This record gives sequence, structure tokens and C-alpha cells, in this order.
Amino acid sequence: MRREDIKYTCEELFDMGIKFHHYTNTAYPLRVNSLAEYELHDVEKIREVVAQNIANQKEMNLYVHIPYCKTRCKFCEYVVMNDPNEVSQDRYTDYLLREMDMYKQLMGNIPVVGYDLGGGTPLFLSKENLKRITDKIKSFNFKEGVTWSIETTPVIAANEPDKIRYVKELGYDRISMGFQTVSEKLLESLGREGSATLYERAVKSIRDAGFTRLNIDLMYGFLNQTDEDFANTVKYTIAMNPEYVTLYRNRYKGTKLEKESQGVSLFKANRQYDIAYRLLKEAGYVANVGKNTFSRVAGDLGTSDYLTTRVVNATSYIGMGLGAQSFVGNYLAYNLGCDNHKMDRYFAAIDRNELPINDIADMPTAEVRAKALSVMFYFGFISMKAYQNRFNEDFRRVFVEEITYLEQNELMHFQDEDTFILTEYGAHHIYGIIPLFYSQRSKEEMFEMANRILNPSKGESIYLGQYDRKQYDAPSVAADMVVLSKDRRRILLVTRGNHPFANCLALPGGFYTPEDDTIEQCAVRELQEETGISVATDDLQLVKVSSGKNRDPRGWIVSVAYKVVLREEAKPLANSDVIMCKWYDVDQLPNLKLAFDHERIIIKALEA
Repeated sequence: MRREDIKYTCEELFDMGIKFHHYTNTAYPLRVNSLAEYELHDVEKIREVVAQNIANQKEMNLYVHIPYCKTRCKFCEYVVMNDPNEVSQDRYTDYLLREMDMYKQLMGNIPVVGYDLGGGTPLFLSKENLKRITDKIKSFNFKEGVTWSIETTPVIAANEPDKIRYVKELGYDRISMGFQTVSEKLLESLGREGSATLYERAVKSIRDAGFTRLNIDLMYGFLNQTDEDFANTVKYTIAMNPEYVTLYRNRYKGTKLEKESQGVSLFKANRQYDIAYRLLKEAGYVANVGKNTFSRVAGDLGTSDYLTTRVVNATSYIGMGLGAQSFVGNYLAYNLGCDNHKMDRYFAAIDRNELPINDIADMPTAEVRAKALSVMFYFGFISMKAYQNRFNEDFRRVFVEEITYLEQNELMHFQDEDTFILTEYGAHHIYGIIPLFYSQRSKEEMFEMANRILNPSKGESIYLGQYDRKQYDAPSVAADMVVLSKDRRRILLVTRGNHPFANCLALPGGFYTPEDDTIEQCAVRELQEETGISVATDDLQLVKVSSGKNRDPRGWIVSVAYKVVLREEAKPLANSDVIMCKWYDVDQLPNLKLAFDHERIIIKALEA
């Protein structure tokens, strides 16, 4: 069968994206060799494609990568030297400057609208090398008013305040620093150094240096990270009073923690994002739903000029340095060192006066679209004007089916004529939305990878390995709901967002809490929270009490199941700890695989 003959519905793409949420994020493509069929290998052809695409740009972004860190954090997915002492920073800087000269020659006077010096840890370098890089970057044609951004670590900011003052004097006006978490136990498990005292000294150094644009990065979605730990980290960060706070969900892919990924449910990640969103909003930080960077400065999106123009306008960018990524016009390239984090081939290419590119793909429009749109979701919206400028086509005409699906399912809407933006519901389901804009090739790749990688029993095993049953009463009590349509021909089922049985069909329901006066009230509350459907307790019919100690892998949980027949048609809307809820024909039940003992409960309810 030809590739173009394989058709996926929006619903199929959405469902698979939700299940494969650790991979269907804003990073595109899905794996390092995804674009192999479009790769170039001839040195002269590579230079020709690079030169032609750069010449076609009206403006550009620049990123300079410093691959040095004291140690490599377990959650890091970036190109960092495994041994920072393997190659001297002086030698690396020498070659980096030569690569910058190559691109300056190709760019000429094309205006630069954003510049980040990142890593790794840029301030790992000496003052002399930081100055050499900065002097070289000044040779590019910067548009007036561009803010330069640089990254640091709390350790360097706290212990080397003179270096923080120095980079401010060099012209860097925005600085970003990763706290990640204030849980010292979690920091130790992630291979990262940090403490509250260290963080406070770091912030003081930055303020004393004169920085008035401070961003602090926080990470969430770790297997062993509790909601309480994350909430405390957010509160502590707010107390440090940075201008911006950026939330990064741990991606797992390509990190030392990848084996833990399936133990972390989408529900947990969404729940922790919601915790941060609420706390930051209460403290005066602003961001549209789905956006990761929060700003307390009016009219300031909070991100660097480099990232803002790259995301919103799909402005092309050149990455220079070991393993750096470039996306210019129709080509996507990764520098030498992206695969092995070693510098020998990077140096050798520059010595041959060749661009130090490891992989470069000259992509068709469908791939360029997919890459640009995936990145746009970092901000949670798509600008019609920016898309038109980038692709010379009308977004509404190209993606008619996708727009219709997203609007009908209340996942995105047009905030105004220019802005197609996530709803709050859509922000929780962004990993199902992004694949709708994949190329046909990447849609097939997603299904192939998901079918090969996803393993429900493995994910559940990882989750249960850190599940502390002692935190809960034994036995716990839960309520389940068998909801039938008015004609009794359809049944309402949800797709669980959390372990156990994550991504499996189940009855709506959940745990009895101290706030519930009765189990019936618990059942009604859970139905409304998970599906948006409201019923009265008087309409409930008791179906079955399930009390077996082995019915739930978390421990002894007694379930009280009720049946209700709706008097009117109702449209469900997934919320809380479920990722989807739909009506199913009762006749379909024999072909559906249900969580827990819910199949027996439904059979009992239909017999009654």
C-alpha cells in the first residue's frame, strides 16, 4: 500500500497521541533518524542547500551552544560533554568562532532578531572565552532592540558573582537559571546539585549584577516527584520574585530516565501543571493556558527574543556549536556531536572548511509545516498571519478537517481573526492535538513507534514500584457509575488517564472522600467531574458491591456500583483524571477490554 493511501481520522490521531504522550510533544521529528529519506550527504550539495535557504530569509535567529556542564543531569536530553575535561574550552571556542565566521559569510547583512547563548552551561567558560564569543556575535547584523539571553546554573551564579556581573557588562540583559526542584532528595536522585540556600545566593548575585529580566526554570512530571514537592518548589520560586517562570515537563526521550517514562501518566503531568498554573496566576504571573512561560511583566511574553520569534513567527534559526540544531527555510540540520557528544569530527570538518553538519534533511513542505506547527504549540496557539508569512498559504484552507474536529470537540477555538488557541480542556490534551498536524510520514511513524514501545503492564509495574499503599486507608471505598442513554442502547465509558489501567476503558467513578456525605454523592460528584454530566442521587440504582481484595492492584478497594438512565441526551466532556469519555453502543461491549471488574458490573446492570 502506498503511503498516501493510508488515511487516519482526526480521532484516531488524537487518541494515539494521548496514549503516546511522552513522545508527541513540541519536539519534532519523533526520533533522530525520522527524516533519513530526505537527508543530504554530498558536501557541496549541503553547502548549496544551506546557502540558498539562508539567502531566502528576511530575518534570522542565532543560537550558540556551549556543551560543558559540571555533571550531566539524568533528565538532560541536550548535547553535553560526558567528560568536560576531555577537550579544553579554549580549543572549543577557537573552532566555534570559525564556525560562526562560516555562517556570517553566508548570512551577510540579514537582520538578526533573536540570540541565545545556551547549553549545557555557557558560564562554565572563562571570562575571556565569553568575551571572544560575544565579540564575534557582534559582527552579525542585529535588529535594533534585540535582547540577548544567556543561561546559568545556581552553583555558578552563587559562587561566581563576578562572572554574572561580567556577562551583564558584555550586553546580556536576560538570564535564565534552572531551579528544577527544591526537593534535595529529588535533586540528588536526578544527579543535580542544589539547595534553598544556594538558590537564594544565586538570585542575589543576579540582582546585584543589575539583571532585571530573570527567568527560573522548573521541571515536573518525574516518577518520584510528589504534588506536594512540586507545589513547594513553585511557592519557593515565587518568593524569589523572578520576572518569569518557565515550566518544563520532563520529556524522558533520550535521557537516563527514559525507562521510567511509562510509569508517569498524562493525568499526573496535567495535574502538576495545573498546580503551578494556579499558584503562579494567584501571584500575578500571566500566561495563556497551555503556555509554559509565565510573566509578571505587562506586555512581555517572558521568553527570549530568540524563542519568541522562533515559536510565534516560525522564524528560521541557525544553531552553532557541538550538536546544535538549525531550522532554516526547508532544511533541518544537526551539527556533528549530536550522536556521540564528542568533538573530534566537529573539529575535523571545520579544519576542512566544511560546515560541521552531522545530519541535514532537505524537507518537503509537509515536513516543514509539521516541524513549525509542533513548535508553535509551545505557546499554545497558532498565528494565522505568521503561518501565512511563513508558508504563503491560508491555514484555514489547508487544515479544514483538523480545525473542524478541534472546534467541535472544544479543544481549540479562534480567540480572534488571527489566533487559533487552546482551550483549557485542549491544554490538557495537547499531546493528542499536535499529531493532527504531522506529515503523513510522521503519522505512520507515531503508530509504528507506539505499537512497538507502549507496554501497559510495564508502565503499571513501574508505577506500582513507587506507589505507597501506606498513605491510604485499607480498605478504600470507591463508587462506579453505569450510565445508559435514554433508549438504553448506549453506555458511557471513560479512558483512564492515570495508573492502574492507564489508557484503558472504564466506568466513570472514583474514591469516596471525607467531603462526600454518602457513597451516592461520591458517585454523582465523580460523574460530573470526569464527564461533565450531572444526575441526581435519587436517580441512582444500586447494581453491585465488589469487595474482592485482588480486584485492584493498588490494594483492597471496595467498589459500590450504581446505574442511571439519562432522561435527555448529554454530550460528555472529559475532565479530572480521565483523558476521554464517549458513548459506546451496548452491542460493542463484547469487543471492548475494560479495566478492573467493570465488565461484570455492566453485565449485572444490563440484566437488572
